[in-house]
Amino acid sequence: MKIGSIKLDNWLAMAPLAGVTNLPFRLLVRRLGAGLVATEMVSAMGLVHDQRKTHAYIKSHLDEKPLSVQIFGARPDVMAKAAQIVIDAGADIVDINMGCPVKKVTRTGAGAALLQDLKQIEQMVSAVRVVCSVPLTVKIRSGWSRENPVACEAARVIENCGSDALTIHPRYRTEFFSGCADWGVIRRIKEQVNIPVIGNGDVVSPSDALKMREETGCDGVMIGRAAMANPWIFRQILQMEKGETVQIPDLTERRGLIMEHYDLLSESMGEHKAALNMRGLLLRYTKGLAYSSRFRGRITSIKDLKSLASTMDEYFSVLGSHYQETKD
Repeated sequence: MKIGSIKLDNWLAMAPLAGVTNLPFRLLVRRLGAGLVATEMVSAMGLVHDQRKTHAYIKSHLDEKPLSVQIFGARPDVMAKAAQIVIDAGADIVDINMGCPVKKVTRTGAGAALLQDLKQIEQMVSAVRVVCSVPLTVKIRSGWSRENPVACEAARVIENCGSDALTIHPRYRTEFFSGCADWGVIRRIKEQVNIPVIGNGDVVSPSDALKMREETGCDGVMIGRAAMANPWIFRQILQMEKGETVQIPDLTERRGLIMEHYDLLSESMGEHKAALNMRGLLLRYTKGLAYSSRFRGRITSIKDLKSLASTMDEYFSVLGSHYQETKD
Protein backbone atom coordinates (compact mmCIF):
# COMPACT_ATOMS: atom_id res chain seq x y z
CA MET A 1 0.00 0.00 0.00
CA LYS A 2 1.18 3.50 -0.85
CA ILE A 3 0.15 6.70 0.92
CA GLY A 4 1.26 9.70 -1.03
CA SER A 5 5.00 9.34 -1.56
CA ILE A 6 5.37 6.67 1.13
CA LYS A 7 5.31 2.99 0.24
CA LEU A 8 4.46 0.75 3.17
CA ASP A 9 5.80 -2.76 3.73
CA ASN A 10 2.25 -4.10 3.66
CA TRP A 11 -1.43 -3.16 4.02
CA LEU A 12 -1.72 -3.44 7.82
CA ALA A 13 -1.82 -0.46 10.18
CA MET A 14 -1.86 -0.15 13.96
CA ALA A 15 -4.61 2.18 15.11
CA PRO A 16 -3.82 5.20 17.29
CA LEU A 17 -4.93 4.25 20.82
CA ALA A 18 -4.75 6.56 23.83
CA GLY A 19 -2.44 5.20 26.50
CA VAL A 20 -1.40 2.28 24.28
CA THR A 21 0.46 3.30 21.13
CA ASN A 22 3.41 4.90 22.84
CA LEU A 23 6.91 4.48 21.38
CA PRO A 24 7.67 1.10 23.05
CA PHE A 25 4.48 -0.50 21.83
CA ARG A 26 4.89 0.93 18.34
CA LEU A 27 8.38 -0.56 18.10
CA LEU A 28 7.02 -3.98 19.09
CA VAL A 29 4.13 -4.12 16.62
CA ARG A 30 6.29 -2.72 13.84
CA ARG A 31 8.71 -5.62 14.37
CA LEU A 32 5.78 -8.03 14.47
CA GLY A 33 4.52 -7.02 11.05
CA ALA A 34 2.54 -3.76 11.18
CA GLY A 35 3.20 -1.83 7.98
CA LEU A 36 2.30 1.49 9.61
CA VAL A 37 2.20 2.64 13.21
CA ALA A 38 0.70 5.79 14.69
CA THR A 39 1.08 7.84 17.82
CA GLU A 40 -1.82 8.11 20.16
CA MET A 41 -4.04 11.11 19.48
CA VAL A 42 -2.10 14.33 20.16
CA SER A 43 -3.65 17.68 21.09
CA ALA A 44 -2.90 20.38 18.51
CA MET A 45 -3.42 23.03 21.16
CA GLY A 46 -0.97 21.29 23.48
CA LEU A 47 1.66 21.19 20.76
CA VAL A 48 1.20 24.84 19.82
CA HIS A 49 1.37 25.88 23.48
CA ASP A 50 4.56 23.84 23.83
CA GLN A 51 3.30 21.58 26.62
CA ARG A 52 6.07 19.16 27.57
CA LYS A 53 3.76 16.19 28.14
CA THR A 54 2.14 16.66 24.75
CA HIS A 55 5.47 16.88 22.94
CA ALA A 56 6.53 13.61 24.59
CA TYR A 57 3.84 11.79 22.59
CA ILE A 58 5.57 12.56 19.29
CA LYS A 59 9.01 11.27 20.26
CA SER A 60 10.01 8.75 17.59
CA HIS A 61 12.68 6.21 16.65
CA LEU A 62 14.12 5.20 13.29
CA ASP A 63 13.08 1.56 13.78
CA GLU A 64 9.37 2.42 13.77
CA LYS A 65 9.40 4.38 10.52
CA PRO A 66 7.23 5.28 8.74
CA LEU A 67 5.39 7.00 11.59
CA SER A 68 1.96 8.60 11.40
CA VAL A 69 1.26 11.30 13.98
CA GLN A 70 -2.43 11.81 14.68
CA ILE A 71 -3.48 15.30 15.77
CA PHE A 72 -6.84 16.57 16.95
CA GLY A 73 -8.35 20.00 17.41
CA ALA A 74 -11.24 22.26 16.43
CA ARG A 75 -9.43 25.24 14.91
CA PRO A 76 -7.96 24.93 11.40
CA ASP A 77 -5.22 27.50 12.10
CA VAL A 78 -4.07 25.68 15.24
CA MET A 79 -4.18 22.32 13.46
CA ALA A 80 -2.03 23.74 10.66
CA LYS A 81 0.57 24.95 13.17
CA ALA A 82 0.50 21.58 14.94
CA ALA A 83 1.07 19.79 11.63
CA GLN A 84 4.19 21.85 11.05
CA ILE A 85 5.44 21.01 14.54
CA VAL A 86 5.02 17.24 14.15
CA ILE A 87 6.62 17.30 10.70
CA ASP A 88 9.64 19.12 12.14
CA ALA A 89 9.73 16.45 14.87
CA GLY A 90 9.98 13.65 12.31
CA ALA A 91 6.42 12.65 11.38
CA ASP A 92 6.29 10.81 8.05
CA ILE A 93 2.51 11.16 7.80
CA VAL A 94 0.13 13.63 9.45
CA ASP A 95 -3.29 12.20 10.36
CA ILE A 96 -6.29 14.34 11.32
CA ASN A 97 -8.65 12.77 13.85
CA MET A 98 -12.32 13.23 12.97
CA GLY A 99 -13.55 10.11 14.68
CA CYS A 100 -12.85 10.24 18.42
CA PRO A 101 -16.20 9.86 20.23
CA VAL A 102 -14.97 10.77 23.73
CA LYS A 103 -16.93 13.64 25.27
CA LYS A 104 -13.93 15.64 26.48
CA VAL A 105 -12.78 15.79 22.85
CA THR A 106 -16.10 16.29 21.06
CA ARG A 107 -17.33 19.03 23.43
CA THR A 108 -14.45 21.20 22.21
CA GLY A 109 -15.61 20.74 18.62
CA ALA A 110 -12.84 18.27 17.77
CA GLY A 111 -12.83 14.57 16.89
CA ALA A 112 -16.17 13.18 15.70
CA ALA A 113 -17.85 16.55 16.35
CA LEU A 114 -16.37 17.74 13.04
CA LEU A 115 -18.63 15.28 11.21
CA GLN A 116 -21.61 17.48 12.02
CA ASP A 117 -20.51 20.11 9.50
CA LEU A 118 -18.98 19.33 6.10
CA LYS A 119 -17.84 22.95 5.78
CA GLN A 120 -15.76 22.54 8.92
CA ILE A 121 -14.21 19.40 7.46
CA GLU A 122 -13.32 21.26 4.27
CA GLN A 123 -11.74 24.16 6.18
CA MET A 124 -9.79 21.83 8.46
CA VAL A 125 -8.31 19.59 5.78
CA SER A 126 -7.57 22.52 3.46
CA ALA A 127 -5.74 24.47 6.17
CA VAL A 128 -3.54 21.51 7.10
CA ARG A 129 -2.92 20.53 3.48
CA VAL A 130 -1.48 23.95 2.65
CA VAL A 131 1.34 23.58 5.19
CA CYS A 132 1.76 19.80 5.12
CA SER A 133 4.89 18.74 3.24
CA VAL A 134 4.35 15.05 3.99
CA PRO A 135 1.39 12.78 3.14
CA LEU A 136 -1.85 13.78 4.86
CA THR A 137 -4.54 11.35 6.01
CA VAL A 138 -7.85 11.70 7.82
CA LYS A 139 -9.73 9.28 10.06
CA ILE A 140 -13.51 9.51 10.24
CA ARG A 141 -16.58 7.63 11.45
CA SER A 142 -19.88 7.01 9.66
CA GLY A 143 -21.18 10.27 11.08
CA TRP A 144 -22.37 11.76 14.34
CA SER A 145 -25.60 9.74 14.45
CA ARG A 146 -27.74 7.52 12.25
CA GLU A 147 -29.91 10.52 11.45
CA ASN A 148 -27.02 12.07 9.52
CA PRO A 149 -24.87 9.46 7.72
CA VAL A 150 -22.23 11.70 6.14
CA ALA A 151 -19.29 9.32 5.63
CA CYS A 152 -19.45 9.18 1.83
CA GLU A 153 -19.95 12.93 1.47
CA ALA A 154 -17.18 13.62 3.97
CA ALA A 155 -14.85 11.23 2.14
CA ARG A 156 -15.36 13.11 -1.14
CA VAL A 157 -14.73 16.46 0.56
CA ILE A 158 -11.59 15.10 2.20
CA GLU A 159 -10.28 13.76 -1.10
CA ASN A 160 -11.03 17.03 -2.90
CA CYS A 161 -9.12 18.96 -0.24
CA GLY A 162 -5.97 16.98 -0.96
CA SER A 163 -5.85 14.14 1.56
CA ASP A 164 -3.63 11.24 0.46
CA ALA A 165 -5.67 8.52 2.19
CA LEU A 166 -8.68 8.01 4.42
CA THR A 167 -9.42 5.69 7.33
CA ILE A 168 -13.04 4.88 8.15
CA HIS A 169 -14.39 3.31 11.34
CA PRO A 170 -17.97 2.55 10.29
CA ARG A 171 -19.77 3.33 13.51
CA TYR A 172 -21.56 6.55 14.48
CA ARG A 173 -20.28 8.70 17.29
CA THR A 174 -23.43 7.93 19.28
CA GLU A 175 -22.59 4.22 19.08
CA PHE A 176 -19.08 4.64 20.51
CA PHE A 177 -17.83 1.01 20.22
CA SER A 178 -21.14 -0.81 20.69
CA GLY A 179 -22.96 -2.93 18.15
CA CYS A 180 -21.32 -4.07 14.93
CA ALA A 181 -19.21 -2.02 12.54
CA ASP A 182 -21.01 -1.64 9.20
CA TRP A 183 -18.36 -2.71 6.70
CA GLY A 184 -20.76 -1.76 3.91
CA VAL A 185 -19.84 1.88 4.59
CA ILE A 186 -16.20 1.07 3.86
CA ARG A 187 -17.19 -0.52 0.56
CA ARG A 188 -19.33 2.45 -0.48
CA ILE A 189 -16.57 4.94 0.29
CA LYS A 190 -14.04 2.85 -1.63
CA GLU A 191 -16.35 2.95 -4.65
CA GLN A 192 -16.59 6.76 -4.53
CA VAL A 193 -13.03 7.97 -3.96
CA ASN A 194 -9.72 7.40 -5.70
CA ILE A 195 -7.40 7.73 -2.71
CA PRO A 196 -6.47 4.68 -0.59
CA VAL A 197 -9.17 3.67 1.89
CA ILE A 198 -8.22 1.96 5.14
CA GLY A 199 -10.93 0.01 6.95
CA ASN A 200 -11.16 -0.15 10.73
CA GLY A 201 -13.54 -1.84 13.13
CA ASP A 202 -14.32 -5.35 14.43
CA VAL A 203 -11.13 -6.97 13.19
CA VAL A 204 -10.50 -9.32 16.10
CA SER A 205 -8.78 -12.22 14.34
CA PRO A 206 -6.42 -12.70 11.39
CA SER A 207 -9.24 -14.01 9.21
CA ASP A 208 -11.30 -10.87 9.92
CA ALA A 209 -8.64 -8.69 8.29
CA LEU A 210 -8.64 -10.77 5.12
CA LYS A 211 -12.44 -10.87 5.14
CA MET A 212 -12.70 -7.07 5.47
CA ARG A 213 -10.41 -6.50 2.53
CA GLU A 214 -12.25 -9.06 0.41
CA GLU A 215 -15.75 -7.78 1.24
CA THR A 216 -15.03 -4.05 1.00
CA GLY A 217 -12.19 -3.75 -1.50
CA CYS A 218 -10.33 -1.51 0.97
CA ASP A 219 -6.65 -0.91 0.37
CA GLY A 220 -5.59 -1.40 3.97
CA VAL A 221 -6.86 -2.61 7.33
CA MET A 222 -6.30 -0.82 10.63
CA ILE A 223 -6.32 -2.91 13.79
CA GLY A 224 -6.91 -1.48 17.25
CA ARG A 225 -8.05 -3.26 20.37
CA ALA A 226 -7.27 -6.77 19.09
CA ALA A 227 -3.57 -5.90 18.90
CA MET A 228 -3.48 -4.81 22.53
CA ALA A 229 -3.72 -8.39 23.77
CA ASN A 230 -2.31 -10.01 20.65
CA PRO A 231 0.39 -7.84 19.04
CA TRP A 232 1.33 -10.94 17.01
CA ILE A 233 -1.88 -10.49 14.97
CA PHE A 234 -0.04 -8.58 12.23
CA ARG A 235 2.40 -11.45 11.69
CA GLN A 236 -0.46 -13.92 11.77
CA ILE A 237 -2.46 -12.04 9.12
CA LEU A 238 0.50 -11.98 6.76
CA GLN A 239 1.10 -15.68 7.31
CA MET A 240 -2.55 -16.48 6.64
CA GLU A 241 -2.49 -14.35 3.50
CA LYS A 242 0.44 -16.39 2.18
CA GLY A 243 -1.22 -19.68 3.07
CA GLU A 244 1.38 -20.42 5.71
CA THR A 245 0.78 -21.96 9.12
CA VAL A 246 -0.35 -19.24 11.52
CA GLN A 247 2.10 -19.11 14.40
CA ILE A 248 0.62 -18.85 17.88
CA PRO A 249 3.27 -17.47 20.25
CA ASP A 250 4.55 -20.15 22.61
CA LEU A 251 5.30 -19.44 26.26
CA THR A 252 8.93 -18.59 25.58
CA GLU A 253 8.05 -15.99 22.96
CA ARG A 254 5.21 -14.57 25.03
CA ARG A 255 7.42 -14.17 28.10
CA GLY A 256 10.20 -12.72 25.95
CA LEU A 257 7.90 -10.07 24.51
CA ILE A 258 6.69 -9.08 27.96
CA MET A 259 10.24 -8.58 29.17
CA GLU A 260 11.21 -6.72 25.99
CA HIS A 261 8.21 -4.44 26.42
CA TYR A 262 9.29 -3.69 29.97
CA ASP A 263 12.85 -2.90 28.85
CA LEU A 264 11.56 -0.50 26.21
CA LEU A 265 9.24 1.18 28.70
CA SER A 266 12.10 1.55 31.20
CA GLU A 267 14.21 3.30 28.58
CA SER A 268 11.32 5.57 27.74
CA MET A 269 9.87 6.47 31.15
CA GLY A 270 12.10 5.04 33.90
CA GLU A 271 11.89 1.78 35.82
CA HIS A 272 9.22 2.74 38.36
CA LYS A 273 6.72 4.08 35.81
CA ALA A 274 7.47 1.15 33.54
CA ALA A 275 6.58 -1.29 36.33
CA LEU A 276 3.28 0.48 36.98
CA ASN A 277 2.54 0.49 33.25
CA MET A 278 3.29 -3.22 33.00
CA ARG A 279 0.62 -4.08 35.55
CA GLY A 280 -2.10 -3.14 33.08
CA LEU A 281 -0.26 -4.66 30.13
CA LEU A 282 0.08 -8.01 31.88
CA LEU A 283 -3.68 -8.28 32.23
CA ARG A 284 -3.90 -8.15 28.44
CA TYR A 285 -0.89 -10.34 27.64
CA THR A 286 -2.08 -13.17 29.89
CA LYS A 287 -5.77 -12.99 29.00
CA GLY A 288 -7.10 -16.44 28.19
CA LEU A 289 -4.08 -18.28 29.57
CA ALA A 290 -4.42 -20.92 32.28
CA TYR A 291 -4.41 -19.64 35.87
CA SER A 292 -4.50 -16.03 34.69
CA SER A 293 -7.05 -15.07 37.36
CA ARG A 294 -4.73 -16.39 40.07
CA PHE A 295 -1.79 -14.55 38.50
CA ARG A 296 -3.63 -11.20 38.59
CA GLY A 297 -3.29 -11.16 42.36
CA ARG A 298 0.48 -11.01 41.99
CA ILE A 299 0.53 -8.16 39.48
CA THR A 300 0.18 -5.40 42.08
CA SER A 301 3.45 -6.53 43.70
CA ILE A 302 5.47 -5.69 40.56
CA LYS A 303 7.54 -2.56 41.19
CA ASP A 304 10.80 -3.12 39.31
CA LEU A 305 12.67 -5.50 37.00
CA LYS A 306 13.52 -7.94 39.79
CA SER A 307 9.93 -8.36 40.95
CA LEU A 308 8.68 -8.58 37.36
CA ALA A 309 11.20 -11.29 36.47
CA SER A 310 10.39 -13.23 39.65
CA THR A 311 6.66 -13.09 38.96
CA MET A 312 7.16 -14.08 35.31
CA ASP A 313 9.40 -17.02 36.28
CA GLU A 314 6.85 -18.33 38.75
CA TYR A 315 3.82 -17.91 36.49
CA PHE A 316 5.38 -19.25 33.31
CA SER A 317 6.80 -22.23 35.20
CA VAL A 318 3.26 -23.10 36.31
CA LEU A 319 2.01 -22.56 32.77
CA GLY A 320 4.72 -24.80 31.33
CA SER A 321 3.80 -27.61 33.69
CA HIS A 322 0.08 -27.18 32.93
CA TYR A 323 0.47 -27.32 29.16
CA GLN A 324 2.89 -30.27 29.39
CA GLU A 325 0.35 -32.19 31.44
CA THR A 326 -2.36 -31.28 28.92
CA LYS A 327 -0.15 -32.46 26.07
CA ASP A 328 0.65 -35.74 27.81
